Amino acid sequence: MSKQESLRFMKEKKMNHLKLKKLVLIFVMTMLVLVGCNKEEGAANDESNGITVITTFYPVFEFTSQVVGENGTVSSLLSAGQDSHSYEPTPKDLAAIAEADVFIYSSEYMETWVPDVLSTLEDSDVLVIEAAEDIPFYENVEEAHNHEHEEEHEHNHAVDPHVWLDPVFAQEMVSKIATELSSLDNENAGSYEINANEYKQKLQQLNDDYETAFSSAEHRIFVVQHAAFGYLARRYQLEELAVSSLTSGQEVSPSKMAEIGTFIKENEVKAIYYQDSANSKIAETLASETDVDLEVLSALEGITESDQEQGIDYLYVMKENLEALKKTIR
Repeated sequence: MSKQESLRFMKEKKMNHLKLKKLVLIFVMTMLVLVGCNKEEGAANDESNGITVITTFYPVFEFTSQVVGENGTVSSLLSAGQDSHSYEPTPKDLAAIAEADVFIYSSEYMETWVPDVLSTLEDSDVLVIEAAEDIPFYENVEEAHNHEHEEEHEHNHAVDPHVWLDPVFAQEMVSKIATELSSLDNENAGSYEINANEYKQKLQQLNDDYETAFSSAEHRIFVVQHAAFGYLARRYQLEELAVSSLTSGQEVSPSKMAEIGTFIKENEVKAIYYQDSANSKIAETLASETDVDLEVLSALEGITESDQEQGIDYLYVMKENLEALKKTIR
């Protein structure tokens, strides 16, 4: 190869190399633009999906979902069957809470683990809502006596946390959620208010149904295995006689079993109720010994996803509770 040919070959090789570098640069720049567009589109999609809300267990999830509607996504940490008292959030749960826009729980009396979670959120912008914050809780006198020597850091079982079983207090929880969400997401405040009002109308109708059913009842005492229905009883001037007080796993003495058995016979009690999420052994024993019906009252601490898909929700189960109570309250 002559010197001239050699130079021409080197020049062409250099030109081809520059063209290749230019093509690679164009490709890289194109990819960067596409990635940037995808990120912007993803961000836009995230924004269009609205706020991200994490709730603790079913009642809070249901009330929040009714308020949020199409303005965001709502999820629940606990699934049906998990104990809200003894639940321990995983590191994944804690990270999800910290990254969410909103975290909603009922009260520290129910979700006893929440105060520890809140202490980890100091560097997070998540809005924390205590749905039952403005509701007056009450103490079970008998249970308070049983736990008067508990250490201060332990959960005080004397406070009944089941406020959501009172349809009027349920409305207050819905209002609290709507108000707090509106403060964060003012753009959708009107939608939250409309959704909350529509759902509160349904809760008010539920309250009216309970009042109508029990307004003229002469037998106003119902016997339950686990004391979860005190707020409902107080709302409609009923009396809850609980076998195992607020602690569902509490041992019941033979003398107390005999005392309640005698009460059932003397007062012509027609049914004994057990909580759907609890062991029914004690209630079964009493029902057998006193020859009365065994019925379910749901505390609504959890509803499976499959049941929810079939339309079983808070309102549905509360109406079932009403029908069950009618067998005793008459």
